This record gives sequence, structure tokens and C-alpha cells, in this order.
Amino acid sequence: MNQNKREIKRSDLDEDWAHSGIVEAGDFAFISYCFGNVGQPIENQINGAIDLLQKRLETISLNLESVVNLNCLFKDIMDLPAVKKVFKERFNGKYPSRKAFQTDFVVEGLLFQLDAIAFKG
Repeated sequence: MNQNKREIKRSDLDEDWAHSGIVEAGDFAFISYCFGNVGQPIENQINGAIDLLQKRLETISLNLESVVNLNCLFKDIMDLPAVKKVFKERFNGKYPSRKAFQTDFVVEGLLFQLDAIAFKG
């Protein structure tokens, strides 16, 4: 068995919040805390989260097509329809599976955040 497959790589570390933005384990990469355009309308925040996701994926030589699962966190779950519009524009028919949750955020003005799992194989 290839020893590199057994390694867990952590990158995009945030010592203040004590988390890794990216964890690569086996054939998968786990990307967390993707958000952006805080304080703007929901569609802008969804695009901002995908922009950060895309930027993080590029650091490990992946792209949006490699994303197989998303957890979408909303301040108000009634904003869920905005995801459909943005995802159709951004994922070009290569949609990941996803779940949606409503939650309270620590960051003021944050309406949307996503976490992703990408396939590296």
C-alpha cells in the first residue's frame, strides 16, 4: 500500500480558531468554514462561499467538479431557494450531494456558510 495514501495533511490552518481549512485524508479532502461577502444579500454570500471553496480547492490542485458533498448552513433556512440559482451557475451540472441546516452564526451579518468534501482520486 502506498504510504502517502495513509498520510493526513492539514493546511489553511487558523490557530486562533484552532481548525484546519483543508484536511486531506486518503482519496478525500474536507474543506471547512467557507463564507464570504458578509453583510451582503444571500446570493452574494453563497457566491462568496463558493469563491473561497474554489480558492482552497485550487491550493490542492482540485476544482469545483471534484466536490462530492456540501453542508450548507443558513441563518434562515427560507433562503434555501437562492442555492439552486447560484449552484446552477457555478457547478455547471456537476452538482454535489448536499444537506441544508439552519443555525446561528458567531459572525455578525453572516447568512451562509458551507463545508465540502472533495474527491481526489
